[in-house]
Amino acid sequence: MEQVSEQTIADAGKVIAVHINYPSRAAQRGRTPEQPSYFLKPGSSLSFSGAVVERPAGCELLAFEGEIALIIGTRARRVSLEDAWSHVGHITASNDLGIYDLRYADKGSNLRSKGGDGFTPIGPGLIPAADVDPDKLRIRTWLNGGLVQEDSTGTLLFPFARLVADLSQLITLEPGDIILTGTPAGASVAAPRDVVEVEVDYPGRSLSTGRLSTTVVDSDLQLAEFGARPKINEKERAEAYGTSTPAPDPAQVLTPELKEKLASVATATLSSQLRKRGLNNVSIDGLQSTRPQQRVVGVARTLRYVPNREDLFKAHGAGFNAQKRVIDSLGDGDILIMEARGDKSCGTVGDILALRAQVNGAAALITDGGVRDVEAVAALDMPTYFANAHPAVLGRKHIPWEVDTTIGCGGTTVQPGDIIVADADGILVIPPALAAELAEDSVEQERQETFIAEMVGAGHSVDGLYPMNSHWNAKYYDWLQVRAGNEQDRPGS
Repeated sequence: MEQVSEQTIADAGKVIAVHINYPSRAAQRGRTPEQPSYFLKPGSSLSFSGAVVERPAGCELLAFEGEIALIIGTRARRVSLEDAWSHVGHITASNDLGIYDLRYADKGSNLRSKGGDGFTPIGPGLIPAADVDPDKLRIRTWLNGGLVQEDSTGTLLFPFARLVADLSQLITLEPGDIILTGTPAGASVAAPRDVVEVEVDYPGRSLSTGRLSTTVVDSDLQLAEFGARPKINEKERAEAYGTSTPAPDPAQVLTPELKEKLASVATATLSSQLRKRGLNNVSIDGLQSTRPQQRVVGVARTLRYVPNREDLFKAHGAGFNAQKRVIDSLGDGDILIMEARGDKSCGTVGDILALRAQVNGAAALITDGGVRDVEAVAALDMPTYFANAHPAVLGRKHIPWEVDTTIGCGGTTVQPGDIIVADADGILVIPPALAAELAEDSVEQERQETFIAEMVGAGHSVDGLYPMNSHWNAKYYDWLQVRAGNEQDRPGS
């Protein structure tokens, strides 16, 4: 296999990097861009596998980001999406290193924070672009031998061909130019003596770049007094280490308008949109509902039960325990989610406490354990989701232990403040930071599916229609215009 050489680096007239492209990274950052955005890295930032990168003295946050690099093979100027991939000559592994201590000084350009000498190692091997399907590549990163990043290109927000076509509309891409295509979740901070390795491969075939290795060392280089000095805050530290940004206040996120939008679309639609963002394990599974046809939208409150131990139950299970306290504190639109470890051999709630939750305005109760007094609970207007009916009381197997903490229920993780949407298809857990854009995209998806259903009903084949190609996209926009005109012509509009 051809290796990255001095000529490869010499030919790189431009190094262009994408900000956010993997759904897992977008979820971590709490924002999903509608269009790709880019920044430039100087050619002097390029280096080879095995290189040493220096963390300047006084800096703390040298972050690594394993990425797939595209190397342009033939000149690309205003190319189409269909033709774009043919202009890529090779792919290789890259590491988009950056000093978060200096991000504040660049105002988004990332020039000093990510443009340092050696801050873009690439290699070691080159994979011919013509030999791979760009939607089936894998990126992996190791820190000191431990796997910290792994993702595939099948769910990218902006596929590689789109990046090439988009950039070529205004910028001529010349042979040798390099495009860094974004990093998945798992990027973090490397300390002196750490070794970061990145590999791109094509699973199922013996095509791999090999591991791109970079060693971090502490430099005695002091940044000049007349320039930007290292400066960090908790937000920069959290983003550098890859921890999620704090979730917005759910009371502010779940506005009446957003609640109405989420209630207007099916959980099946929301699930497909969550999957596009890399979130696959966000459904509470295996439960039945007392009101399966009722659609519910609300904000999660949580209660965790631990296995019963008689001495502890005396202290924690009697009186005004955690279960009674949280149910008594539920408010309008709250959904109480109870972690019972999937144990179905006793009840976790009965008719009196369920009634109290309804009177307080709760939207639903959800438990992966049993429910007592099922007939009475089912008679309430408020739906309850549960694993099974059981006559035994709580103390047979459970102690009410913690309120409003992160729990596991029905196979997924739930945090207080998560947005819950449930209907006949199931129960979804939605991160608050994604809820608004998820609702918008879901409404649009169902609008498109209404059009597709009409066309199928009129006798058209699904080939090219589902999903829509450019021909059907054009007809869809015509259909939207006609529909909008009909709405305006209605009396009273």
